[in-house]
Amino acid sequence: MPHSVSLENLGSLVEGCLENPFDVLGPHEVELEGRQALAVRAFRPQSEKAWLLDPAHQTSRAMDKIHPAGVFEAICLKSEISPRGYQIRVADESGAMSTTYDPYAFPSYLTDFDIYLLGEGTHSHAYEKLGAQLRTVDGVTGVNFAVWAPNAQSVGIVGDFNRWDSRAHMMRKHIPSGIWELFVPGIGSGEKYKFRVKSRWGEVVDKCDPYGFAAELPPHTASIVSDLSQYEWRDSDWMERRRQSNNLDKPISIYECHLGSWKRSEDRLHGWLNYRELAHELVEYCNRLGYTHIELLPVSEHPFSGSWGYQTVGYYAVTSRYGSPEDFMYFVDYCHQHDIGVILDWVPAHFPKDAHGLRRFDGTALYEHADPRQGEHPDWGTMIFNYGRNEIRNFLTANALFWLDKYHIDGLRVDAVASMLYLDYSREEGEWIPNEYGGRENIPAIDFLREFNREAHGRFPGVLTIAEESTAWGGVSRPTDVGGLGFSLKWNMGWMHDTLRYMRHDPIHRRFHHNELTFSLIYAFSENFCLPLSHDEVVHGKGALLSQMAGDLWQKFANLRLLYGYMWTHPGKKLLYMGCEFGQWNEWNHDAELQWDLLQWDTHKGVQTMMADLNALYRREPALYEVDFESQGFEWIDCQSADDSVLAYIRRAKDPNDFVVVVLNFTPVTRDSHRVGVPLGGYYRELFNTDSQYYGGSNVGNHPGVTAENIPHHGRPYSLDMHLPPLSVTVFKPERK
Repeated sequence: MPHSVSLENLGSLVEGCLENPFDVLGPHEVELEGRQALAVRAFRPQSEKAWLLDPAHQTSRAMDKIHPAGVFEAICLKSEISPRGYQIRVADESGAMSTTYDPYAFPSYLTDFDIYLLGEGTHSHAYEKLGAQLRTVDGVTGVNFAVWAPNAQSVGIVGDFNRWDSRAHMMRKHIPSGIWELFVPGIGSGEKYKFRVKSRWGEVVDKCDPYGFAAELPPHTASIVSDLSQYEWRDSDWMERRRQSNNLDKPISIYECHLGSWKRSEDRLHGWLNYRELAHELVEYCNRLGYTHIELLPVSEHPFSGSWGYQTVGYYAVTSRYGSPEDFMYFVDYCHQHDIGVILDWVPAHFPKDAHGLRRFDGTALYEHADPRQGEHPDWGTMIFNYGRNEIRNFLTANALFWLDKYHIDGLRVDAVASMLYLDYSREEGEWIPNEYGGRENIPAIDFLREFNREAHGRFPGVLTIAEESTAWGGVSRPTDVGGLGFSLKWNMGWMHDTLRYMRHDPIHRRFHHNELTFSLIYAFSENFCLPLSHDEVVHGKGALLSQMAGDLWQKFANLRLLYGYMWTHPGKKLLYMGCEFGQWNEWNHDAELQWDLLQWDTHKGVQTMMADLNALYRREPALYEVDFESQGFEWIDCQSADDSVLAYIRRAKDPNDFVVVVLNFTPVTRDSHRVGVPLGGYYRELFNTDSQYYGGSNVGNHPGVTAENIPHHGRPYSLDMHLPPLSVTVFKPERK
């Protein structure tokens, strides 16, 4: 009988259900003829013979096979062996030899403090401890694997390095935390791996690493060991400016983009461009059109391309569809070097049911709720995170910090916030469970969102957090210390729905729907709003924005230009989905590139040219961005001309003497003498006109400007007698003497 090994432990090891293989394997102190010795044991399935080698002592000795499944043992004096420097050489059935250091000779990477913080849910750098971490221990390089699976019977690591046989690398369970850990020497970056999880009921499933930094190209699902420390960043100037800035009083014009369908290559199997190629082309394009930020649909790893990334499996893995983690670092770095910020769509609201993912990770409802009334999303067929568990909040909060830290991301747009806030979201009576107070608010999710925002803003000053939230929940973009959720910005879904509904009306009927335009200013300053015309408005049968506009061909283009002019002069930051900036006709298709060939037509080219000029105007005029979230930045001149479908307003900068006058005509009728009240006399230069011939318009306007007359109008002491172009936005600014 081998020294101090119980038959029970030996049997459990061989059967793959021993919680702590270190109880059997590795070096163990024993007594040999009255002297201190070490019994070294190794489990090498599929091996016929084994030897214990010690390069430091230049010794080699055969190991005894103490179990036919492949358990070997050698006993030697302590003075004859290095406790961690020894190696094990094995010969398999064919006689092939391999030599490795013993995984069970190395100490834990996780400290007691790490385990405490992970259990408490406050380990902000969990991604530097869990998952696959490259390490060097006593001169031996390898990878430290750690995964949380508290209810598993056993967890092993499988990969090419062990012929996908988990018995070779069974992990140790830290009790009571439920974290399994093992250092595997001799492997490094690029290795494919999974965790083989055996549930308490004996079911076995291979899971990808929840904290894995990279993954195989779908439909393959293995995680890949990746070193995120090798890339040399060159964006220090950008990062310092961001840290010291207040983005909320800066121009923010966001180009929302799906990397797989912006442009494609016919020479590639899937048509996808690499992150590095996209960096050069996208940055040049966005700089030419004047955008300040690029917002990417989720780039975390997802199994189904048709989910657009919103059904994430690898929360810490940048998708391999477009390249490696270093390629994506290059993308972000290149954007920063050319003054473009990068925002990621982030999805902490739900995750898919794929067998290799988070669902029933250790055989139980671990990341999700067990009760489907809490744990399953009825609309999307996905699972809902259990925000009440410390470890789940830690997983998600650390994930947000991970993107800001390792990839220098400038902002996170949080998807589906409304579904997180309400327990009865998209559920009928009896299909949901009230909170402890009998209400519909999801209190743990609310606490998580506040914690995420506190951590993100506290650790990374200058970053943006943006909520896609469509309800009347109060304080979404207010600080957490006054009861808010802590987001920087909230998408103004009400403005978007009302405005698009209005623009679909035939102009002859718009006078009956004037309130759809004016209503947004009743609540415009209740939150820090971003005005979105996102991917959601050009899918699922809605058609492209251009096709949604009312009227004949000319009117559709004029209405689209009018929509953008209205949006860019309305209080709030801006977001526009790719393809909309040149009036794509087709509804967005994630499997095809944008209709770039349309730019051969003057109408589409005109819309694109106007967007570049509109962004230039926006970035040039502080009145259009400095006071977006307070009423001092906006004044109605005329909001009551419903019969003419005309609006006029003033936008003011922090300096109240710096202002612009905006006049909008939502009908195709040209008004040759339209009077608009203004606060000051003098000359008003026409800064912008969506009806310009350069944009495909009829070229009605007031170039180069209009002199205000001493004729009171609209309650103002002066007024402009102007030509009001059809379906247009015209912007004027008084010239200071």
